[in-house]
Amino acid sequence: MPTSNAPALKIIALGGLHEIGKNTWVFEYNDEIMLLDGGLSFPDNMMPGVNVVLPDMTYLRDNKHKIKGMIVTHGHEDHIGAISFHLKQFEIPVIYGPRLAMALLEDKLREAGVLNRTELRRVMPRDVVRVGSSFFVEFIRNTHSIADSFSIAINTPAGVVIHSGDFKIDHTPVDGEFFDLHRLAEHGEKGVLALISDSTNAELPGITPSERAVYPNLEKYIMMAKGRVIITTFASSVHRVNMILDIADKQGRVVGVVGRSMLNVIAHARNLGYIKCRDDLFQPLQNLRHYRDDQILILTTGSQGEPMSALTRMSNSSHKQLEVRKGDTIIFSANPIPGNTIPVVRTIDRLIALGADVIYGKDKGIHVSGHGSQEEHKMMLALVRPKFFFPAHGELRMLKQHAKMAENMGIPAENIVIAENGDVVEVCQDYMKIVDKVPSGVELVDSSRDGMVKGDVLRDRQQIAGDGIFTIAVSVGLDGKLSTTPDIQLSGVVLPMEHSQIIAAVSKAIDNSLANSWGNFARNVGELEVDWVGLRGQLERDLTRVLRQQIQSKPMIVFLLQTPPNSTQSAPAPAAKPNALGVTLKSGAVKVIAKDNAASSNGNGAAATAAAATTTTATGAATASTGRRRRTAATV
Repeated sequence: MPTSNAPALKIIALGGLHEIGKNTWVFEYNDEIMLLDGGLSFPDNMMPGVNVVLPDMTYLRDNKHKIKGMIVTHGHEDHIGAISFHLKQFEIPVIYGPRLAMALLEDKLREAGVLNRTELRRVMPRDVVRVGSSFFVEFIRNTHSIADSFSIAINTPAGVVIHSGDFKIDHTPVDGEFFDLHRLAEHGEKGVLALISDSTNAELPGITPSERAVYPNLEKYIMMAKGRVIITTFASSVHRVNMILDIADKQGRVVGVVGRSMLNVIAHARNLGYIKCRDDLFQPLQNLRHYRDDQILILTTGSQGEPMSALTRMSNSSHKQLEVRKGDTIIFSANPIPGNTIPVVRTIDRLIALGADVIYGKDKGIHVSGHGSQEEHKMMLALVRPKFFFPAHGELRMLKQHAKMAENMGIPAENIVIAENGDVVEVCQDYMKIVDKVPSGVELVDSSRDGMVKGDVLRDRQQIAGDGIFTIAVSVGLDGKLSTTPDIQLSGVVLPMEHSQIIAAVSKAIDNSLANSWGNFARNVGELEVDWVGLRGQLERDLTRVLRQQIQSKPMIVFLLQTPPNSTQSAPAPAAKPNALGVTLKSGAVKVIAKDNAASSNGNGAAATAAAATTTTATGAATASTGRRRRTAATV
């Protein structure tokens, strides 16, 4: 039995608190770490060019030597989608999880080239596995919107912690796999130190309907359809897909499947026995032309209005194999997740404009949540009877409501913790409290699936998306005057004046700046020495101020300065190469004079001078300013 003088167990959520998505849990005892789930979320409209949002994994990178293994509760993206990214940064010796989740995860790891960085082990209900020397983990079958889902009992020297996983209590599960409430009650009888529980629907009274509740409504709408039926739902909703296939078979329709994720999930679910149907029910898309419209059902991704999804491309008439026609019936068997309402509604509008009959909305009874409502939360609390309670998986208002429910059921307020991502929660027989904070936040992945979008890059993208980019190329001679008319390139910038007027304003601003500052940056000591770095910075500041006044917006300004080719320089110029605009200019000679403050800023004057010589070469220098900092953008 655990004793009061045993070390405390540390629990850290790196994602999944005050939000829906990127669920990632750290359980730490002594010098051992066990992970539970590794999820991702998707970008909002303030993250241009970002494909995937991950939790900040700094703490795990710094403590990777402590990681003994990972537990996976189920196969949704917000629970397994980030694991391939994590394995590129640190190894996880072993990952235990349900058969379906492991099959989906294996595909992801193989595609990412990191399958050799871990060992995947599949578990069955009530299996107990050991992770390190401190964690004995039991998998308890629960019911959710995806097949093969588990709650977790974690036995540690500090006591038993139950993690509910995502759940609802479905008494008529489609696959016949019932929630193992009996096993939860047994743990409650023996004594549970803490419960970490899904809070997603904590604001909703009553009970979430069974997944089977949608069957008669789907059957009705498919039967009423006179032509083709196109149904979109979450690819991972194996039970929903199974029912749709059953209805199609009964009504004499063949099924075409569109979308990579839908194809993958169906293939794995059939191999594992979660989807049962005859092989010839499925037909390749090219074969569908041999069937009448009223004999066709198409199952597709795109229920959330994702830009590259099959249904969205159909709505834009850009899908290569399918086009929406008048007489088609399109069924949205899913509700928009928070943040996706606008793209979903726009997709629906486009489909209606193409002549389709679109069936959507909560009143149609064609979708139910996979998360339990208040009465199911109360049952979980009643069965487990934890000493301490930690509401999780939800936005703040959901966590608060769940905590209030627990308090009404007899758990003292001082035994309930509402934490944020990164909070270090310690729990032992005597207390549960927040004792520390580790780095938290997000890591953003761009479309390359490898490049990380840092904060300054994201700010640049936001600025370009909002106000465009303003590129100005300026050539200054050794006489301290403009050699040519400035070259201006605009992208996404709205001008309140003619293009010729902005060129004139730029030329005037440069002339005035040179007249006022040339003497501060040029001196003649037998040969002309020019501090091109300092001059460039002064010109950029003066020009930015004038442009902000002239155009009344804040585009990104990229300032390119070309210097004369016939000066002397203190360091050899690099070989000429194409600049950011694809133009190769000849190297000349410019003697670079670094200002004292620049040289002293890093405590090494020689190093600073060398750095300046490298940045400002005979071919000139170019900088970009976003209003927050200055950086080298290109060399002209």
